[in-house]
Amino acid sequence: MSVDFSSERWRRIGDDYRQWWAGDLDRPLVHMTLHGRDPGRPDPALPCRHFASFYGLDTPAEDVVDRWFYDLECRRYVGDAFPSVWANFGPGVIAALMGLELVNGDAEGTVWFHCEDVRAPADIHFEFDPDNVWYRRLCDLYEAAASRFEGLAHIGMTDLGGNLDILSSYRPGEKLLLDLYDQPDEVKRLTWDAHAVWWRYYEAFNRLIQNVHPGYTAWTPIYSDAPYYMLQCDFAYMIGPDMFDEFVKPELSATCGRLTNGFYHLDGPGQLPHLDSLLTIPGLKGVQWVPGAGQPEFTEWPEVYRKIHEAGKLIQIWVTRDADGAWSLDRIADQIGTARGIVALGSAPVEQEDEIMALLDRYGVPRE
Repeated sequence: MSVDFSSERWRRIGDDYRQWWAGDLDRPLVHMTLHGRDPGRPDPALPCRHFASFYGLDTPAEDVVDRWFYDLECRRYVGDAFPSVWANFGPGVIAALMGLELVNGDAEGTVWFHCEDVRAPADIHFEFDPDNVWYRRLCDLYEAAASRFEGLAHIGMTDLGGNLDILSSYRPGEKLLLDLYDQPDEVKRLTWDAHAVWWRYYEAFNRLIQNVHPGYTAWTPIYSDAPYYMLQCDFAYMIGPDMFDEFVKPELSATCGRLTNGFYHLDGPGQLPHLDSLLTIPGLKGVQWVPGAGQPEFTEWPEVYRKIHEAGKLIQIWVTRDADGAWSLDRIADQIGTARGIVALGSAPVEQEDEIMALLDRYGVPRE
């Protein structure tokens, strides 16, 4: 048994996602995987890890990819879902690709980047390093995955990071916040240096990915046949709108101008003050809103979804059920008056297949 997909389904996925990005699809995209499928072979010896960095560098890339392939075999792909993986080395991994220490936390939910030599902004310089150990590891994984998948599954971009997020690894704690006041010109220089290096890594990895399966995904598996990425600046929750417009928005706008399909990861209430400004970026296609831990469920923010929709942007949500048992897609479609322009991502056990199929049928989504 192999991955439950086919080239014919890939053609349908490509057509439907292309229409959705253009605003021409008269329904939402509903990307649902059902886990618990019998893969028809034993579980590999290598355990499943959320972060690929938890596998030692001496672990053969082919063994890691076999683990990924097995996990894909354990799922069914219904609606607008498709098989995909992404090499997760933590958000903002460019910092490690340029020489900072990648640290795996005690728990598997943590990876961060440690700067042993914290230098002044004027002494920091970002450069693409083709010999970096983590860059080579990512290249090996991408090449092994391309060989094993043979176009059946898509290989997503690693989480490169956002502009000030990368810089905050070099200027941790309150240092970068003070730099915005004390050394704004140096911060802007480093922001644009990070922009240039970000694009070099993005294009280098894409050359490996595109060889076997053209198209783009990221840590959020939204398929695009043109350059796509889920952009972010988590550091922005610590600054106000004026500083966001001065230090974040120009580079973000430039990146959206180079990406055909740019999305933004809006993470937590601290970023909501920036939403109005974000929505004025012409090249930004959509927004993913994540309320964060301890906040009301993401269906409890109708004003956020209405604002995004009224600005003509696309919306990414998760397929869940709230405390009343209502599906998130139903709730949010009711809040904004339509399900068009929404992409809903989710996973459920195979035992819930009938419920998931009913959800797909309600929105006119092909079951397979």
